[in-house]
Parts: sequence; C-alpha cells; structure tokens
Amino acid sequence: MIDNLHLGGGRDVIVACDFASAEETLGFLARFGDERPFVKIGMELYYAAGPDIVRQLKARGHRVFLDLKLHDIPNTVKKAMRVLSGLGADIVNLHAAGTRAMMEAALEGLTRQDGSRPLLIAVTQLTSTDQESLEKELLIPRPMDEVVIAYAKNAAAAGLDGVVCSPLEAGKVHQACGAGFLTVTPGVRFADGEKGDQKRVTTPGKARELGSDFIVVGRPITAAPDPVAAWHRCKGEFQ
Repeated sequence: MIDNLHLGGGRDVIVACDFASAEETLGFLARFGDERPFVKIGMELYYAAGPDIVRQLKARGHRVFLDLKLHDIPNTVKKAMRVLSGLGADIVNLHAAGTRAMMEAALEGLTRQDGSRPLLIAVTQLTSTDQESLEKELLIPRPMDEVVIAYAKNAAAAGLDGVVCSPLEAGKVHQACGAGFLTVTPGVRFADGEKGDQKRVTTPGKARELGSDFIVVGRPITAAPDPVAAWHRCKGEFQ
C-alpha cells in the first residue's frame, strides 16, 4: 500500500524550500495563508533543521517531497530508508546510479510492517549536468536521453514509482516505462526568468506539454518579490 498515491489527484507544482532554517521556511510558508503548497525539503533544510521539519510541515497540512538523494551501498541505504519511512513524507528519493540492487534494498527498507510506504523515485541525471560534463567528467559516452531512459528502466525494474529527470526527457520516460511511472522534473523556469545553474531547462507550460507529472520550482517562486503570485502563475501555466 503506497501512501497518498494520488498525491492530490493530478499534476502539481512542488515548491523547493531550500532555506537554511525551520524558522525561515515556516515564515515563508506563512505568506500563503490557508493555502498549502506541495513542498520539497532538500539537503540544506534537512541538515539544518533535522527530521522534525518533515513532521512539522506534514502536521500543517503540506505534502512533502523529501529530496535527500541517497546513494550508498545497499545495506546502508536500506537502513536509512527505514528511518525516513517513519517521518511521514509523501515522496522520497535516491540516485539511480546506485544500481538496481541499491534501489531494491531501499524499497525494502522504506516499506513498513503494515505494507505501507511513501512513493520512491530515483534521480537519473541532475538538471545541472549537460552532455559535455556527462562525457568528459562522468565518462559516460552516450547521449543524455539514452542514459536517462536506461536509468529510468532500471528504476522501474527495481519496483520504484518514478524518476527525477529533466522535463525534456519526461515524455520519453513515459514511453519507456509507462504512463503511470511518475516523472518529477526540476529545471523549470519562467520564460522571462534566469536559468541560474540549471542547464536542461524549460518553462512550466512546456513541461506540461512534454509530460511532466510534477515540476519542482525553487528560486522562481522563493526569490520572487511576491512568492504567492509566482506560485499561482506557475500552477496556472503548468495545469
């Protein structure tokens, strides 16, 4: 039994709360009033505030994507996932590069005694990685699309629920792994915004056309003069 499989009933925008403290995060989310955005807790916030930040946000009614990108030997990842499973997050992730054995172990650790678990997705290639760095630094001499699809197929074979990929690859992932295999896609920017350190990017509207199920958006919302308006704009363009 997978927790919150519908995740709200359809595609949605996940706000990347990449803040340095729980106080800053809660202050930011207070600006949304009674609205409860789907939020991502990444390494910066988790390491600063600890696991209780997940519990706090869940208690306030937010859905949570816990983005810690685990990548270690299978037994270590299995044990870590067993701990993370108790926090109540809706989605957790790891690196597909850890191999199918690691992903299978993670799934085992994440599944509770009653059979329930959060969704588990795998990072294929970071959206800050381009073809040149893939080949020259990671020594992977294959086209980016081919690498992403191969990693996604491994994740599906391991029993995972989806992958993190660029919106540019979302449609191809669905073709290879099925319409129900989730694509969670960062690297989304407004057409009139800055790319920052992202390389493989597109707009919310284009991400929708390409087949993204969820888009993860950070600075275009969190650094906007009016974050609530930016969030509504993003949701409007994506849905």
